[in-house]
Amino acid sequence: MYEDAVRWLESQRRAGRARGAVRLRAAWARLGGELPPTRFVHVVGTNGKGSVAAYLEQGFLAAGVRSGAFTSPHLLDPRERVRVGGVPVSRELLSDFAARARALELDDPPAFFEWMLAFALERFAAEAVEWAALEAGVGGASDATSFARERVALTVLTNVGEDHLASFGSLTALARDKAGAVRPGRPVVTAARGRALETLRVFARARGSPLYVYDPDEPLFALPVPPALAGSFQRVNAALAVAALRLLGFGEEAVRAALANARLPGCLDRRRFLGRAVLLDGAHNPPAARALAAELPARYRLVFGAQTHKAVSPMLDVLTQRASGVVLTWPLPGPRQGFAYEPDPGRALERAAAAAREDEPVVVTGSLYLVGRLLGSGFLE
Repeated sequence: MYEDAVRWLESQRRAGRARGAVRLRAAWARLGGELPPTRFVHVVGTNGKGSVAAYLEQGFLAAGVRSGAFTSPHLLDPRERVRVGGVPVSRELLSDFAARARALELDDPPAFFEWMLAFALERFAAEAVEWAALEAGVGGASDATSFARERVALTVLTNVGEDHLASFGSLTALARDKAGAVRPGRPVVTAARGRALETLRVFARARGSPLYVYDPDEPLFALPVPPALAGSFQRVNAALAVAALRLLGFGEEAVRAALANARLPGCLDRRRFLGRAVLLDGAHNPPAARALAAELPARYRLVFGAQTHKAVSPMLDVLTQRASGVVLTWPLPGPRQGFAYEPDPGRALERAAAAAREDEPVVVTGSLYLVGRLLGSGFLE
């Protein structure tokens, strides 16, 4: 059954093991697969990866090429992570893959993210996918997506911010790992700044890779139509994607379609609940929280839940400044800083909506997992 397959896949945890493609490489050999002939745009960075991948996918579709996308995380169903021709793969295909993966009984098996990447590569090969957006998880050179590095035609490094620092020790080390995704001789597009940009320049120069740095006044980054995704920060994400499409030889019709047709549930996602406006956004680190705060009205009610390894206090410092009330919820395991706490996300939303004034929206943020749970609850209009 599909539900059993998903349970098994999601139970496969990294559990402190080193990041990288070693486990994936061993599993891939046992699965008997070959890397697809697909040309990938490798999307690396702290924030904006999902948006860039969404624009790229629509550009590929508009150009009429056989397209694919591998993204993470998912909101409602793991099949969202693997798309061919703009459509998530079928339940039957993922169930069959999980059965074959489970039967391998590996001593050092891949984690969930790595298994899903292996599944994506299998499907891209089987479906003769020509171009695909390949979104990294954490890091760049150390990310499992580096397994497909020989097929990368261009790298987009969106930015480098203070997320996953515990895994790398410092912002400089994180920047080095992300910059390590640069492929020799292949173009790199970025909106990185400061030390991260200088690190990227070193890597690009050493590897003979042309580097294109975001500049809104440069024609390469010009937006012929406004991006469909909401938020002023989307102009940068959109510009990176259209620059990548142009550098790869896609025409302006594909560029326009990419901007107009991109969709990304859980990103400034506007819904209604109990007669109140609800805004859901998966901001899960301080830079994303700051970008979200810039889009919010003068007053709002906040429902916030984040994984405990995230920078919870800095995010709350940003998001509570104009909040008239705050309810913390899952995936936080308990209350902190004196805020109200309701472990059930649905009840937390009810509590915030009941307390909100008619002109106050309820803002739900801190984790895409929280956003996904509420979107899948059936509560929201």
